[in-house]
Amino acid sequence: MGFVNKIQENVMNIKRKELVKLFEDIKSADCVICGGSGRSLYSLNAALSQIALSQVGWRNKVVLTPDDPGFPGRNMYDAAFDLERRYKKILLLMNSGSGYSDDPLVMAQDLGKYIDKTKSTKFSMGLLTSTYTSPMADITNKYGTTVFLKGRGKSKPSVEYSETGLMGDIFELGTLQLLNSMIEAIFRNLEVDDVYSLCHEEFQKIGEMIDSNVNSDTYNQLVDLMEKRTNIFLGGKGTGNEIAKMTGVRLFHIKSFFGDNVYITRGVNTPHPRAGDLEILISYSGETQPVILWADALKKFAGTVFAITGNKNSTLAKKADLKIILEEEAKPSTPRRFYTRAAFVLSPLPVKLAERIAHRGLILPEYIISWYHSVTQ
Repeated sequence: MGFVNKIQENVMNIKRKELVKLFEDIKSADCVICGGSGRSLYSLNAALSQIALSQVGWRNKVVLTPDDPGFPGRNMYDAAFDLERRYKKILLLMNSGSGYSDDPLVMAQDLGKYIDKTKSTKFSMGLLTSTYTSPMADITNKYGTTVFLKGRGKSKPSVEYSETGLMGDIFELGTLQLLNSMIEAIFRNLEVDDVYSLCHEEFQKIGEMIDSNVNSDTYNQLVDLMEKRTNIFLGGKGTGNEIAKMTGVRLFHIKSFFGDNVYITRGVNTPHPRAGDLEILISYSGETQPVILWADALKKFAGTVFAITGNKNSTLAKKADLKIILEEEAKPSTPRRFYTRAAFVLSPLPVKLAERIAHRGLILPEYIISWYHSVTQ
C-alpha cells in the first residue's frame, strides 16, 4: 500500500516552525473547539477524543464540537461570549485539506468577527490543511497558525488506489496520526520534536500491521463478502465510532455502485440487517456492552461479524466470525494508539474492494466514485 508510505513521508516533512506554535496552542488551551467536515472532522474528533478518554493529566481541558448538546450557542459567534466567560484560553482547531470546507470556514469567519468586535485575547485558531492559499488559511493566519500537511498533491485521478488511496485518504489519515502523536506528547509532557519521533516509531508499527493483515485470509474473506450483494454496518463507541465513520464513508463510495448501502450502527436511517450482511465493530477492550449487543443482534440475522479489538480473549473477539487483534500495551486512562492503528488497518479495505471489482471488469475511476461524495463536505 504505497499511499501509507506517502503519508509517513508527508508527516515527517512538516515544518517544525509551524508545528511548534500549534503544539503550544493545544497544550495551553483549556478548551478546544473542533471544526471540520466529513472524514477530516472524524479524524480530528478521533484524535482529540483521547483527551476525554484520559482521566488523568487533562483536568482543565475540555473538547467541544458545535454538535455537542452542551455547545453554548447556535454558531461560533453566539457561543464565543459564553466560552470566553467559562475558559481562559480557547482554541478553534480546524482540519480541512482544501481549506474551503463550508462548516469550518463559517466557524472561522464567525470567530474572527467576534474577535474583531470585542478585541478578545482569549481565542486563537489552528488549521491543518494541504493548501496554503485558501479562505480558511487567510483567516487562521490572522488569528493563529496554519500547519501545512501535504495530501496527494497533483496526482491525477486514476484507478491505482493502492498508490494514491481513495480521494483524501493521504491527508485525512495523516492528520489523524499527527494529531494523535501530538496529544500523546502533550500528555507525556514531551516536546514538539518528540512528536516526529513518536510518528516515526508508530509508522513502523502501522506498516507492519498493514503488511501482516492486508493479504491475510481474514482480509480476503472480508473482500469476498463485500463483493457480494451485502449491506455493511459499522459501529463503535466513542473514538471507535469516529473510526467507524471514517471507514464507512470510503466503503460507501464503492458499495453504492452495487446498489448496496453502508450504515453506521444505530444511525437515524439504519435498517434491520439481512442474512448475509457484514458488520464491522471496533472496540479496544472488546467488552463494551452496546458493541457486544450489536454483534449478538447481527448474528441473529445470520450476518457476519468482523471485529477489530485490542484483546484476543475478549467477549467481542470470541463472538466475531472474523477478527483482527491489534494488541497494545497502554496503561488505563492514558491516550491510546489502538484507534489510529485500526483506521490505518481498515483503510486498504475499500482499495482492495475496488481492485477486486476492477479484476472482474468493472473499473471505477475516481471521478465516478467522487460523484457520491457529499457536496456539503
